[in-house]
Amino acid sequence: MFKCWICDYHGRNIRRVIRRFGSYTQLQKWDQITDRSDLSRFDDLFNNEISGEIEEKLELPKEFVSLANKSLPLSANRALRYLAERGVTRTDIQRWKIGFCYDGEYGGRIIVPSFGASGYPNYFIARSYVGHGMKYKNPRSSKNVVFNDLFTNWNDDLVIVEGVFDAINAGNAVPILGSTLRTDSDLLRKIVRNDTPCYIALDPDAANKERRIIQTLLRYDVELYKIDVSGYDDVGEMSKNEFQHRKKSAKLIDRDNYILLDLLSAV
Repeated sequence: MFKCWICDYHGRNIRRVIRRFGSYTQLQKWDQITDRSDLSRFDDLFNNEISGEIEEKLELPKEFVSLANKSLPLSANRALRYLAERGVTRTDIQRWKIGFCYDGEYGGRIIVPSFGASGYPNYFIARSYVGHGMKYKNPRSSKNVVFNDLFTNWNDDLVIVEGVFDAINAGNAVPILGSTLRTDSDLLRKIVRNDTPCYIALDPDAANKERRIIQTLLRYDVELYKIDVSGYDDVGEMSKNEFQHRKKSAKLIDRDNYILLDLLSAV
């Protein structure tokens, strides 16, 4: 057990103190000393995982055009304008490898690809920028992937959000791509094995979903914080500066206080 009487940071995992306040070298030394054997028991919890399982791969649409290219066709202008209106910068486009399709099955849609740990695409989000009746048209593929696992830093704070445009605003973030966070999900496995501190920032109208996810994460003793998203429909509506301000003010959630915080937020 540890507790700081100045900032009230407390918990049951000493590694978190070293990770948060020490250096990367000190964290490596701690892992060598402890051999992190305390985490080995989690393998038994994920009994659906197959050792050596081949990572799922998915082809991007053949009409996909990367907006990270230096030279772009005129048809890209409307897609770029849509992204700019949503606050997506050139840096965001390059980091998230965002593209679009002008025609074909996903014509008139922004494509945000997801890359697995091996570097191959494993999913993508297709969002209309021309006013389709159906805003999103997702591929016929399993959603049990870690969206952009390749570019996720598991040793840094991870923000769990609802959609991909929320994740673009939040920085080191992963959209959940579903109605909940299942105990057999690849995302939960990664979080638990890497002992990644998590910030949850779901849409204000998703209180029940958020409650279920909090309960799941606390069950595996994940260091967890709740970000206040009130006043906005979602994180994607915020400016990046506003989101970082709210992240700094996030409340620590543990087994002792999460019910109280949930009741207070409902008042």
